[in-house]
Amino acid sequence: MASHAYASLPRTTAWDRAAIFTLGAAGCALSYDALQQMAVAIHVRGFLTYLFPLVIDGFIAYGVRALLVLRTAPFRARLYVWTLFGTATTASIWANALHAIRLNQLAPPGGGLRLSDITVGVLSTLAPLALAGAVHLHILITRQPAPAPDHTVQPPTAQGVDQNTEPDLPTATPAPASPPAEQHVQPKARHRNRIGRPPEAELHELLELVRPIVAGHGKPTRDLVRGTIRDAELGISEKRLTKLMNALREDHTAAEAPRPHPE
Repeated sequence: MASHAYASLPRTTAWDRAAIFTLGAAGCALSYDALQQMAVAIHVRGFLTYLFPLVIDGFIAYGVRALLVLRTAPFRARLYVWTLFGTATTASIWANALHAIRLNQLAPPGGGLRLSDITVGVLSTLAPLALAGAVHLHILITRQPAPAPDHTVQPPTAQGVDQNTEPDLPTATPAPASPPAEQHVQPKARHRNRIGRPPEAELHELLELVRPIVAGHGKPTRDLVRGTIRDAELGISEKRLTKLMNALREDHTAAEAPRPHPE
């Protein structure tokens, strides 16, 4: 279903990427100017003031990509990335707002249009938000998958039959033989286009899959179980893997427990 949904969407062009790049560059330039002046205000020396905006806005830009790449990672890894991204975003927004409000307070009266400190502070936060939004949009449009090819199989036509084939001559009917044993033919695996995350099976199905492999190796390990499931083109989360390991360890403990000898 996902492949048909993406196939109906129009493909992105170079103009789309250019528009997103322009928006991101504009937001970066506006935020860079405010953060560079804030670096001067906190007494960063010389040309090092030009590195201060890169530290803050750089974490915002790459933090968006890290959040998308690690969206299926364990909770601690995602929490760490969210902490870095949230801290950098909060620092950039706060610094831009403080820079705009302070300059608004120091502006001489009668110098044209004068806005309130709240309005100036809110408008100044649009630049770092535009930078983060532009990076997010660029990642989304570049990760759009290509439409899946059509694998429709055409039925054979009458023209493909050999017209020169001679009819079979009648032969003697052989004696009836015992019915042959039923042959178990394995169905052919369907061709699947792997898009996105692999499917996950139920817990009892995973136990039936890994128990023979674990029995051949002795003690179950997480790497062995995870590798067996990935070889079967299935996915498993860390939480479900923990439940599966607990069940396998119980089987292993029960198998190694000494049995009582009959008296």
